[in-house]
Amino acid sequence: MINSAPSPVSTRKPSKVEGLKENSNFLREPVATEILQDTTHFTEDAIQILKFHGSYQQDNRDNRVKGQEKDYQMMLRTKNPGGLVPPQLYLALDKLADEYGNHTLRATTRQGFQLHGILKKNLKAAIATIVKNLGSTLGACGDINRNVMAPPAPFKNRSEYQYAWEYAQNIADLLSPQTGAYYEIWLDGEKAISAEEHPDVKAARQKNGTGTIFHDSVEPIYGTHYMPRKFKVCVTVPGDNSVDLYSQDLTLVVMTNKKGELQGFNVFAGGGLGRTHNKEETFARLADPICYVAKDDVYDIVKAIVATQRDYGDRTDRRHARLKYLINDWGVEKFRSKVEEYFGKAVEPFKQLPKFKYQDFLGWNEQGDGKLFLGISIDNGRVKDEGSFQLKTALRTIVAQFNLPIRLTPNQNLIFYDIAPEDQEAIQEILDKCGIIADPSQIAALTRYAMACPALPTCGLAITESERAIPGILERIRALLDQVGLQKDHFVVRMTGCPNGCARPYMAELGFVGSAPESYQVWLGGSPDQTRLAQPIIEKLHHNDIESFLEPIFVFFKKSRKGKESFGDFCDRIGFDAIREFSATYTPGEPTSSGKSRHRVSLRDDVYSQLKETAEKLNKPMTELVHEALDKYFQSL
Repeated sequence: MINSAPSPVSTRKPSKVEGLKENSNFLREPVATEILQDTTHFTEDAIQILKFHGSYQQDNRDNRVKGQEKDYQMMLRTKNPGGLVPPQLYLALDKLADEYGNHTLRATTRQGFQLHGILKKNLKAAIATIVKNLGSTLGACGDINRNVMAPPAPFKNRSEYQYAWEYAQNIADLLSPQTGAYYEIWLDGEKAISAEEHPDVKAARQKNGTGTIFHDSVEPIYGTHYMPRKFKVCVTVPGDNSVDLYSQDLTLVVMTNKKGELQGFNVFAGGGLGRTHNKEETFARLADPICYVAKDDVYDIVKAIVATQRDYGDRTDRRHARLKYLINDWGVEKFRSKVEEYFGKAVEPFKQLPKFKYQDFLGWNEQGDGKLFLGISIDNGRVKDEGSFQLKTALRTIVAQFNLPIRLTPNQNLIFYDIAPEDQEAIQEILDKCGIIADPSQIAALTRYAMACPALPTCGLAITESERAIPGILERIRALLDQVGLQKDHFVVRMTGCPNGCARPYMAELGFVGSAPESYQVWLGGSPDQTRLAQPIIEKLHHNDIESFLEPIFVFFKKSRKGKESFGDFCDRIGFDAIREFSATYTPGEPTSSGKSRHRVSLRDDVYSQLKETAEKLNKPMTELVHEALDKYFQSL
């Protein structure tokens, strides 16, 4: 029996994944059978259902050898509403990374952690350990509500932030799968001890009368087929865009009165960034303002929007299955009208909001109750020990010694909070000893605001490098900015190895999206606060050509910006036609602000790597080393 309503938007045959969900016995099979088999990997059918349990099957593409089996491994992703990681869970994850993983943790762009390199035979033990230590991976992937995001700042004297955390957790509970499959498979049926759900959440899950739930179903909200595709939710506060709110399927904005008491929520819907190269019917889209609801109606409006997408989202074409396409096809008015049918009454008009700003909350800060919080920047989210840089050791030591809770940030960073002021000096000493910079003013600005997805070698979707490439590319961009006289400028750079956009490059001022081996589609014109969509300016740029492509754009920016206009705002204002026209007539080596001319020489990747490594060892600029080497060479002729 099929509980979910078939999509009225199409009479085409549902996609294969729809059949797998229907036949899975509520997410049990074929995972439950295959986890018992002595094999190195799951079948394609099991992989689809495994995602709902929080795991992707991958292989290390660096280790692929023709004629040999792939180096199969699993990636595990945790679900942490609002980014909360209790101390006990962090220590368990740190240990799992060493016992079963690749000795690193990776903070995600949705405030969770990923473990890479886990073998199939160790997957059950890893998930069981996470659950027994106050964590979960259920619903971290798959056609379901993903991790619910919220601003990570632990301001105890600003009630709106506390409400955002509370409702992020409650909505995560409301939209969590109810099937017992997760505990049956990974804990042999033992239900882990977890925090009790809010009574309003329990009541809302069963409340019907408008078609939002399926009676007598294991999954009252989702039914047999769950969602057409992933569904992303965040809760934020007015003015705080640390969560990239325009990129979400559903965003709730906490609205309080002058006394700081919760009144209700503004609702955005229809954001989403995943797309496919050369498929114009797929596109990145910003969320639209939909309505306002009183606090007592918030769970009903969430269910109404979920039900609208569940019942009318496209289940025939997975590239057209996200909520953004439904709203784009219907228009906001028709969508709002359908939501009202499920809601059971008319919605209230959207209320005015201040401008949203991006914040990262790094460094030492007061949290409003006499205690401190500390935001630590993590390059591309990778928690590791490497040489004198001992981030993994530092974090483990701090958690173990001070028993501090953690909030992961949407920019792949980490916040310790509830720090007693008398512990600040000891924590700072640990960071200093491990080579960790706590003062954000000492972090290179391009690096501070950049993000990259893992891409190669683990992600099966990656077309080219991202995490491994971005440090060198940022260094090259910094050198180019310095050369053209923009030494004090920086902007938001984001990079992904494929067009799915996991690091949200389409909201960046400068976005690199993998389009071919060693090549990227380039996007320009997003805002520094991630409130405007960027646009593609070139379809395929080889990484060796980054300087020659960006130099005229940076020179144009320097010559034609208005006041302190940001790079993204400039590109959006001036337009791509003007940028292309300037670039077409630009001569490399035009005089810079210093009056000196510049000349371009390309280096092989291996030579560049050696040059960079030597420069770091000698603590000299790369340009100086090149000049010295060439001087000696010419003298020897």
